Parts: sequence; C-alpha cells; structure tokens
Amino acid sequence: MHAVLRDVRATLVPDMTGPHGPLPPVMLVLTVLTGLVDAFSYLLLGHVFVANMTGNVVLMGFALAGAPGFSAPASAVALVSFAAGALSGGSTVHRAGAHRGRQLQHALLLETAFVTAAMTVALLSGRPYAGGARFTLIVLLGLGLGVQNAVVRALAVPDLTTTVLTRTLTGAIADSRLAKGPGSRAGRRALSAAAMLAGAFLGALSLLNGHPALPLMIAAVLLAALSTAATQFARSDAPWTRPPGPA
Repeated sequence: MHAVLRDVRATLVPDMTGPHGPLPPVMLVLTVLTGLVDAFSYLLLGHVFVANMTGNVVLMGFALAGAPGFSAPASAVALVSFAAGALSGGSTVHRAGAHRGRQLQHALLLETAFVTAAMTVALLSGRPYAGGARFTLIVLLGLGLGVQNAVVRALAVPDLTTTVLTRTLTGAIADSRLAKGPGSRAGRRALSAAAMLAGAFLGALSLLNGHPALPLMIAAVLLAALSTAATQFARSDAPWTRPPGPA
C-alpha cells in the first residue's frame, strides 16, 4: 500500500529532475480531457468516439451489422479525421525537434485550435447536432485528439497514454507481485484509469445538467492552461526535455 501511495505522489508531484519532469500530471489532465470529449461525442453525436479508436472500430462493426443507434459513416469519418490529426500531430512533433517541451507546446496549440473550433460550432449550432454540424464536430474533435495521441506517443511517458486503458490495466495486474511480476506501478496506472473515469463522469454530468457544449468548454479551458504551462516547458533545458531512451 505504501508503494502505491508513493507512486501516486510521484505521478501527481513529479521529480522535476527525473526522466519525465512535469509530464506525468500533464498526461493525467489530457486523460481527463479524453473522457470529456468522448462523453460529448458518444452521447450527443450518435454513438461515436473521437478519441478511442478501438471502441470506434467496434461501434462501426455494430453499425455494419445493422444494430440500431449506430452509424458507420460517422465512425468512418471519426477514424479518417483521427488519422489526419495524427499525421498533423506527428509532423508538428518532428518539426519541433528533439525537445519534448517544444513538442508538447506546438502540439497543444494545434489541439487547442481544433477543440476551440469544435466548441464554437457546438455553441452556434442548435441541439440536437445533426447533418453538417454533427459531422463538422466529429471532424474537428477527431483531428484534435489525433494530434494529442501523436504527441503523447512521442513523449512516451510510461503508463500514461491518455486514451488506451486496456494495456494499462493489464499491466497493473500482470506485473503485480501477486502475479510474481516485477512490480506494477499500480498507483500511476490507477490514476490513469481514474482520470479517464473522472473526465467521462464530468462530461456526462455537465451535458446532461447544463449546456450541451459545456464538456467542450471545459476541455478548451484545460487545453489553454496546459498550453500556457507548455510555453514555459519549451524554454527549459532540463534533462527531461531530451527524448527518452528505449523502455
């Protein structure tokens, strides 16, 4: 239990001289954002994910089989948009050079632009979101989350992928002492799952009891705050800003 609590503390209040510096809590905030955005897209855009592509492929399978309430075109648009966002994010990361602070800053500014544009569309469009407004929202959010996943992959902070929890949870169990493993970093992995849960809960709660665009408004505020912090990170020359070595 003490090891788990130490792991939680080290993730929330990281050692700034460590290999990942301030990145772990940034990844947790981006995980909350993922939950927010997917709550909005799944509940209001017709059962489609814009961040979780594994789930999106499954939903497309449901739609192709004729299950009611699912849309193959919406899932396909989300997949293509996410791929385009990942391409854009990857290009942005590579242009930023071998400095993780600049990589994060440039990618967050791009993601902020996409999510803010989606928020504007949501505010100006009448609910329910249908037709062109619905697909515009899917495209903008898919682009933004594709960018996010590209930079998160480049930053390579262990167990904090911001979207994929299956591998995280598997590692927490399979690497545990109970399974005769080397140690599971259970605290960090539990925080990742809790952050996704918190984002999904907050997103669903806010759109069900407030304005439907509220999850995107919260996401835009989080991104603005992270972008401001990343501006400072981009000026750092601390060891964590250098690309991580092999895992």
